[in-house]
Amino acid sequence: MSSEISRRHLLSRAAALAVLAGPAAGLLSACAGGGGGPATGPVTGAKSATNPLGVAADAPLDVVIFNGGLGEDYAKYDESLYSKAFPNAKVSHTATQKISDLLQPRFANGNPPDMVNDSGDGQISPGTLVNNNALTDLAPLLDAPSIDDPNTKVRDTLLPGSLDIGTYNGKVFILNYNYTVYGLWYNAKLFRDKGWQPPKTWAEFKELAPKIKAAGIAPFVHAGKYPYYIGVPITDWVAKLGGQKLSVDIDNLVPGAWRNDAVTAALEATLELVHNGWVLAGSEGMSHTESQQAFLDGKAAFIPVGSWFENEMRKTIPPGTELTVIPMPSLTDHDALPYGAVRAEASEPFVVPSKAHNVNGGLEFLRIMLSKDAAKKYAELTSSLSIVKGSADSVTTSTALTSANKIATAAGDNIIHFRSFIDWYKPLRSEWEAANGELMAGRFTAKQWIDKVQAASDKIAADKSVAKYHRDK
Repeated sequence: MSSEISRRHLLSRAAALAVLAGPAAGLLSACAGGGGGPATGPVTGAKSATNPLGVAADAPLDVVIFNGGLGEDYAKYDESLYSKAFPNAKVSHTATQKISDLLQPRFANGNPPDMVNDSGDGQISPGTLVNNNALTDLAPLLDAPSIDDPNTKVRDTLLPGSLDIGTYNGKVFILNYNYTVYGLWYNAKLFRDKGWQPPKTWAEFKELAPKIKAAGIAPFVHAGKYPYYIGVPITDWVAKLGGQKLSVDIDNLVPGAWRNDAVTAALEATLELVHNGWVLAGSEGMSHTESQQAFLDGKAAFIPVGSWFENEMRKTIPPGTELTVIPMPSLTDHDALPYGAVRAEASEPFVVPSKAHNVNGGLEFLRIMLSKDAAKKYAELTSSLSIVKGSADSVTTSTALTSANKIATAAGDNIIHFRSFIDWYKPLRSEWEAANGELMAGRFTAKQWIDKVQAASDKIAADKSVAKYHRDK
């Protein structure tokens, strides 16, 4: 259950911006209407070189963590680091899978925790929190010196694009701590035993696929029940072939952006998987965990998924499996982005409520989380990357984590990301996913896919009742 909740959250951040109604809206009506903060007001302390955020040394710190697929042990470790820095401060730890149920009354009463991991299906809509001035601007944290180097700002220790998701109208209100890397996964041990080389180009993939099939293994499997997953290779190819400008145009709802030739080429390549019989039979009806288990059982050679893969499937990974992720193969020899370009983005949101009693303590807790010590422990405990540069460089116990770290580092600034059909406009996402499903079922041509998604984009653009968002790069 914990893993499933975490999974669905990572794949449905539409709530962050597109869904601003529901229980959270009600809870914040009191907050926005001046429901009143804590009776004693926020506490502060004297700033110093070792206490740049001015934390009151003896002020209690109230931490609430979403206990999902990532667990809570990493947070407990961070709390121990906070207690070491402020031994006179009592740190309270609460872990829950029902963030909204637990915190609605506290936000409404003006007495929220000092630091919240606002995640899971019970997440309080970040967009609602931001729009109701319920969150603290994280600029003081980001401009503070890092714990590891007093000459380096915290913001300069983070991976590219880490702050994009949590930025609203130029201000960062949400720190997404987990760094998810997407790509094409394979079992390095299987490939080594078979003498196969992972492909860097689509031509190499098409040459390898018949050999894989001849060995009694399907070249490819995907989660047909959740068409988001097949959207990973499709949109990676769109960005790689069409370049970052095309990604920006798509997100900014530029008329005709989806009709670019790069989109057609990406869809035609995807259809080759279907028409050549390279997709594992039954994929259309598989959930994410079912498709991942089929891959782990050796029924398929490749699967598109994010770097949560190992942590989510840890209990059923066969001994000796060497989970390894690579970038999507280049479609042509003239792609706008190099082979090493990967889709990566920050997820797992952390916030400091603006009416918290110990706002500075909440910010300091996040500063501790962004230290090398805390980031390394996070990688060790969750087999996941954090947004801290080099967080997993010395963690070698996981081929999955090592390979994700390797390709994210190698990508540099060639990071692929989309917003419009991921978390900005829920109706557009629904149409995009539906088109993906029809394509993989063989019921859509590339043109039909494009017509459906472009029409959905145009409808959003023309609807004056929908708040629009803009991306510069």
